[in-house]
Amino acid sequence: MGNVIFNGISFKPFIPAEAIGTRISQIAAAISEDYEGKCPLLVCVLNGAFAFASEVFMNLSIDAEITFVRLKSYSGTESSGDVKELLGIEEDIRGRDIIIMEDVIDTGRTIKELLDNLKLRQPTSIRTAALLYKPDVCSHQVTPDYIGFTIPPKFIIGYGLDIDGLGRNLRDIYVAEEDN
Repeated sequence: MGNVIFNGISFKPFIPAEAIGTRISQIAAAISEDYEGKCPLLVCVLNGAFAFASEVFMNLSIDAEITFVRLKSYSGTESSGDVKELLGIEEDIRGRDIIIMEDVIDTGRTIKELLDNLKLRQPTSIRTAALLYKPDVCSHQVTPDYIGFTIPPKFIIGYGLDIDGLGRNLRDIYVAEEDN
């Protein structure tokens, strides 16, 4: 697990794949316990959460379904402050238990807008799961129900997270060296 460079930025190891796998197993066990006897619909926020959502989904011991929504709020290393829906949910979620699967919650704007949108469609319940949570910069009063890791406000890549599409396929999570 050495340093990697993308777009001229050096990234150093931050969270190893083994720790990610362990935490995902724990989250899947908690979801399985919380939804025993139910069939929740996991809503994976593409593109970043696909690895996290897939691993949680595969580790569930209950019946569950998965669907996808594609939102975009980042360009390079900065949040644009504008959330764009590029692919919406087609399923009828009225009366369903929903778990939003997010890669990282930082400002909370994306998840807040998605939560507000989904509530209008009258699900029975909505919970959130995030691989990474940055409470120091979360300004929208959103705290995930299931948290992989609470981290400081640093720019990270790997395990589905990217910089302009690059770095998603890294098994470990890396932090930009300038964010020491």
